[in-house]
Amino acid sequence: LVEVIDFLKEPERFTSIGGQIPRGTLLVGPPGTGKTLLAKAVAGESKVPFFSLSGSEFVEMFVGLGAARVRDLFKQAKEKAPCIIFIDELDAVGKARGFGAVGGHDEREQTLNQLLVELDGFDPNMGVILIAATNRPEILDPALLRPGRFDRQILVDRPDKPGRRDILNVHLKKITVAKNLDVDTLAGMTPGMVGADLANLVNEAALLSVRRKKVEVGMAEFEEAVERVVAGLEKKNRLINPVEKEIVAYHELGHAIVAMTLPETDPVQKISIIPRGIAALGYTMQVPTEDRFLMRRKELLNRIATLLGGRAAEEIIFDDISTGAQNDLSRATDIARSMVKEYGMSGNLGQVFFAHKKQNQFLNPTQEGSGDYSAMTAHLIDKEIRQIIDEQYERALEILRSKRTILIRAAKSLMESETIQGEELVALEAAVSKHSDFSDDTDAPDDRNALAA
Repeated sequence: LVEVIDFLKEPERFTSIGGQIPRGTLLVGPPGTGKTLLAKAVAGESKVPFFSLSGSEFVEMFVGLGAARVRDLFKQAKEKAPCIIFIDELDAVGKARGFGAVGGHDEREQTLNQLLVELDGFDPNMGVILIAATNRPEILDPALLRPGRFDRQILVDRPDKPGRRDILNVHLKKITVAKNLDVDTLAGMTPGMVGADLANLVNEAALLSVRRKKVEVGMAEFEEAVERVVAGLEKKNRLINPVEKEIVAYHELGHAIVAMTLPETDPVQKISIIPRGIAALGYTMQVPTEDRFLMRRKELLNRIATLLGGRAAEEIIFDDISTGAQNDLSRATDIARSMVKEYGMSGNLGQVFFAHKKQNQFLNPTQEGSGDYSAMTAHLIDKEIRQIIDEQYERALEILRSKRTILIRAAKSLMESETIQGEELVALEAAVSKHSDFSDDTDAPDDRNALAA
């Protein structure tokens, strides 16, 4: 993008030796990463006219109107050259041809054909540069992406930790923050968040401070804002009966204790049994110490064991299981399935990729996915997934049986306060280990109602 700006400022530097600037630049990335903002920044830096349209503005009910609009746009751009044309949501007009609904189909294809012609037709050294943005590059027509049209595809990815820190600093200038606010810690608490999420997070923290009648935004408000964004709003009016509350407490502590025991897992920051969002009756918050882009097999197995820790705790304490593990089972099964079908981490099936490529469903809709492997292989895949899940569930049971005393004591504390910080759980484990003469039997929940009270 810096090259694009340099070309618009000093085109003769590039053309003097016969070089050609890329005609089209495609910004690709998840929603909210700042693709539109980046295009505006390029226009602002290069100080040239900026034509901004959305892909959906070309698509009309009347056949031929979209194509006429494309011709008109490029005609205006050539008169104002050097300039930038920016098309947001390119997938609305650039979807692959040859399939889809009949209604309005000819119109969209004509618009796309006109866009392809215009991209080929203008002089590359005239100074008209086309920038487009999309978060669905897999459905774009291959003719759009060939060299000479959209030469450059720039990934605008989710920001890493330093990126999140810089974005937070931009938004923090707009509000009054406490002097001791640690932006590094805050950036570490928000893995996977994009620019739009971080802007929303800062706004949520500011609103919380106003509600609490504070004159500045502190770390407590930001922590609460992270929980609101990740887990949802607190449901203080949702009354849970004591027996269910006890089940949720043991379930969440099962996750936390397994995560604390296993190596190379994200540190536990907070355990809560306050209902949040649509369905969460409680949650265990783990905050990664650093951004990760690769996962080893051991780490994936540890993550599955942590997810199954909640159900394991219910079985150990109550000798029964509840419906609360639905989301945990779904996520654990997804990880196990990916290990077997995508990552080649199965001993019996070997280094073979069995999953379907995601973009094929768009670009080659006639391809059948079920014929990729035999029924016997499908049976083996199911067996391997089941074996991984069963082995990690046994690991979780073994860990929690050995730490039963800590589980029971922490559950009592959690039911009283409704929230425990990760450091408190670590301190409790250290205290129990130090005084190992405590017997599990003294804390055994013989009278369920008394313990719940």
